[in-house]
Amino acid sequence: MDYNTKRKKMALPEYGRNIQNMVDYLMTIEDREKRNKSAQTVIDVMGNLFPHLRDVQEFRHKLWDHLAIMSDFQLDIDYPYDPPSPESLKERPNTVPYTKHRIKYKHYGRTMELLIKEADNFEGEERDIIIEQLANHMKKSYLAWNKDAVEDQMIFNDLEEMSRGKLKVPEGTQLADAKTLVSAPKKKKTKKKK
Repeated sequence: MDYNTKRKKMALPEYGRNIQNMVDYLMTIEDREKRNKSAQTVIDVMGNLFPHLRDVQEFRHKLWDHLAIMSDFQLDIDYPYDPPSPESLKERPNTVPYTKHRIKYKHYGRTMELLIKEADNFEGEERDIIIEQLANHMKKSYLAWNKDAVEDQMIFNDLEEMSRGKLKVPEGTQLADAKTLVSAPKKKKTKKKK
C-alpha cells in the first residue's frame, strides 16, 4: 500500500497531493516554453481552489510565490513576480513590543488611564461633561468584571486617584443606573406560524 506518510512531505499541504504532483511534473519538463505554459495552467488550477480570490491581483502574486515554494525554489520559469527567497521563509518575525506600563486598576484598563490623562486638557462645562462620561464608563467597566453593585462614590474616588487629584467629579453628579449600563440585548419577537 502507498500511504501518504511514506510519501514526500508537501511544502504547502493545503493545495493537496495532486497539485504537488503537478508541480513535481513541471520540474521534469525540459522545454522552457512548454514549462512556462504548464506553470500558468497549474496556477489557474490552484486559483480554482479559491474561486472567490482567483482574480485579485495580490492573490495571483501569492499563487506564484506558492508555486516557487512548492517546487523548493528549483523551478526555472519566467515568473511574472519576483519569487521569494528561501531565506525569507526562515527569517524570524520581529518581536512585538509590549508595553511595560503597570496598571493599578486593571478592570478599567490602560485606555481609561490615557483618557483620564487627556481629560485634564479640557476646561469649563466641557470638562465636567467629559468627567461624567469617564465616570460612567468606569462604572460600566467595573460592573463588567464585578457583577456586584458599585457605589458611585467609589468610582469618584478611583477617578480622582487615577488622575492624581486633577479630576474631581462635580457635586450632585449622578451616574447611570447599573441595570442600564449592563442591560442584556433585547430579543426580537418572532411570529409563530399558524
